[in-house]
Order: sequence, then C-alpha cells, then structure tokens
Amino acid sequence: MRIYPKAILLLSLIATPLAAAETPWQTVAPGVTMRLVSAGTVKPDGTTWVGVELNMPQNTKTYWRIPGETGLPTQLDFAGSQGVTGDAISWPYPERDQSERYLDYVYRGPTLLPVQLTLDAATAQIEVAVVMGVCSDICVPAQAKFSLPVDGAKDMPNGLRIRQAVAMAPIAWADAAQPIGDVQYRAADQMLLVHVTNPAVDPDSLIVATADGAPFFGAPQKSPEPDLVLIPVLGKTHEINLENRPVQLTFTTDMGAYEITRPVQTAE
Repeated sequence: MRIYPKAILLLSLIATPLAAAETPWQTVAPGVTMRLVSAGTVKPDGTTWVGVELNMPQNTKTYWRIPGETGLPTQLDFAGSQGVTGDAISWPYPERDQSERYLDYVYRGPTLLPVQLTLDAATAQIEVAVVMGVCSDICVPAQAKFSLPVDGAKDMPNGLRIRQAVAMAPIAWADAAQPIGDVQYRAADQMLLVHVTNPAVDPDSLIVATADGAPFFGAPQKSPEPDLVLIPVLGKTHEINLENRPVQLTFTTDMGAYEITRPVQTAE
C-alpha cells in the first residue's frame, strides 16, 4: 500500500529513540549547501532513516541513481561508521532533463535523498563521505563529510520530511494484473518494445535501466501500434547482449510511482 505525505502524520511507529540531529550546513558548490539529517527513530528490526539534504537554487540540479549521459553518479561511503552494517538510498522519481545533445535524470532545487541504515547496536556513530554531481552553469563533484551520533531522542520535523521523500520513491507493483507485459529487443533499429497492458501507466514516464546502467536507454517514443512504447538503446549496441537480461522499468500513475523488472526477449 502506498503511503502519501498527508497520511504520514497519522503514522505511529513502535520505535526506540535515536539521536534527534542534523549536521551544520556545508557549502559544496557556489550557492549550494548540504547537510545530513536524522529521522530520529530506530525500528525493532534495527533500521533507521537519515537524509542527505541539498539546498540548491531551482536552476541547479543533481542526479538520480542512473544519472544519464552527462550526469555524475552519487556515492555515499559509510565505511568509517560504527554500528552501521548496511545502507540503501530510496530514490524519489526523477525529472527527465533532455536536450538535442544529452538525456539525464535529475532533481532540481531543494532536494532530500532518504537513506535507510541498518544498525547492529542500540547506539551508533554515523560517518559518511558524500560525492554528488551538482550542475548549474558548470558541473562539479560536490563533496562533504558528515558525522552524526545515534544516541538520543527522535526528530519529528526531519522524520516527516524524510518520509515525504520516501513516499515519492517508486515501489514494487503489487496488484495481480500486471501493468507491463513483454519487453523485447529489436536489433534492426536498436529499440526496446515495451508492451503496456494497463491504461493507468503514463507511457511518457517510462524509464528503463539495467542494474549497472549499461547500456543506457533513451526516452520513450510513440508507436503506431496501440499499447506499445518504443525505447531506443543508446551507445554501441553491437557490443551488448540483451537477451534474457533483466531490466527495471520505472513509471508513474495517478497513484504514484512504481517499478517492475522484466527479462528482455528477442523480437521476431
């Protein structure tokens, strides 16, 4: 079930207190600051949420998990932490940034990337090194290091904002009726054929990606066939074998963003 930001205020979690904290803002690029914030609760399963927060002008952007043709990937290194055994970014659905020369997936303006941490102790010390691409007139690898103890009371305002960001991330499609059917590769024109089976899917919102981001897939194109979306495969496709390779399809509906995985079949 998808949880929307307005409903988050009604949530009541059985939780252990965590350090209610936020680090000071650090300047990482001209006009851009960054900090680490904490949701302030540890769930019984040992997980908690923090957020990497960027304060950027609307004409400045950073990048999604698949940054695109010109974007810089985000890197979070928690190796110096104590009591942190795992981390995973929950990526909000991005904006497509496309010109005649490139296609990227981005976030513009104020941005919060929620990160779920797994802890192995009641107290922990978060030490994280962050590298993110930040672009306005020029692009720079913005870098910062943050330190945050896990040992205090929860932070309701930061926790709410983190949960709002999590609510914007795609979730797995749970209904029995599948929104997308076969995904086929037609080598003759270097194109993926995505069969959309549910009218709730916005075809223009489709993002296709492999686990490692290669090859890079282009923006969806209309097809003369009904319920078919064409996705160009960019780059040197003759060097890549897509047969039976899983791809993740991310898309939006009126109910929010979702994702599913399909193996690529060969089009006859």
